[in-house]
Amino acid sequence: MTSAELAKPTRKQRVRTLWISDVHLGTRDCQAEHLSQFLKSYHADKIYLVGDIIDGWKLRGGMYWPQAHTNVIRRLLTMSKRGTEVIYVTGNHDEFLRRYSKLILGNIQLVDETVHVTADGRHLLVIHGDQFDVITRYHRWLAFLGDSAYEFTLTLNRWLNHWRARYGYGYWSLSAYLKHKVKTAVSFISDFEEAIAHECVKRELHGVVCGHIHHAEIRKVGEVDYLNCGDWVESCTALIEHWDGSIELYRLADAQAREAQMKAGRVAELA
Repeated sequence: MTSAELAKPTRKQRVRTLWISDVHLGTRDCQAEHLSQFLKSYHADKIYLVGDIIDGWKLRGGMYWPQAHTNVIRRLLTMSKRGTEVIYVTGNHDEFLRRYSKLILGNIQLVDETVHVTADGRHLLVIHGDQFDVITRYHRWLAFLGDSAYEFTLTLNRWLNHWRARYGYGYWSLSAYLKHKVKTAVSFISDFEEAIAHECVKRELHGVVCGHIHHAEIRKVGEVDYLNCGDWVESCTALIEHWDGSIELYRLADAQAREAQMKAGRVAELA
């Protein structure tokens, strides 16, 4: 794997909390190598896996599980053994785990939802978010149909990035780009954000950290802090809480661009 494909860390950074969601281990479009590299870059007190980490829908149709996917699991287990508290929040693609909710195995806890208190005192609902998706909740056949169309877009995405990497370009998500451009997708995202923010107001919480819609975001929805982890299929994004309680949105594409700039600077200094 070339340097254009992975943004390699220069040192392990200590942070308070990490959130990742929608990894979809067990699918061909899971960016497992990138995720493993990301996890190696940080030492966190706590990490939330915000649903759809394992894709149970896909595994029902046949086994696809390369070594890279095992490496992600091993990395998380290693972090747990070294003192990181791991909270696995179940999603709709790994809903088979919901029957084991509240199970605790060593330093790993399985929950359907929880509340995280930031260093600056904000109370954030941590939930996958499928509970606020009308199609997933009430029209499961439409959810499966939409999943098939989405997979086709991801296949195009995979081939596009294969050729981009060969010519030295960084990762770019075609499917995320289309999502921004298609009016119905934009409307769906907005409705989802409004629904989940309304739930936070009802519960008198400061905000929410969620996943599900594969659209990373940090913004205010009314008075609610809305934070979406994104995914490790399309955009390769995560949320990072620093020691002052501030939360940063990590994007692989940005990390690669910074790495390329630093390398160019070092080359210029040596010239």
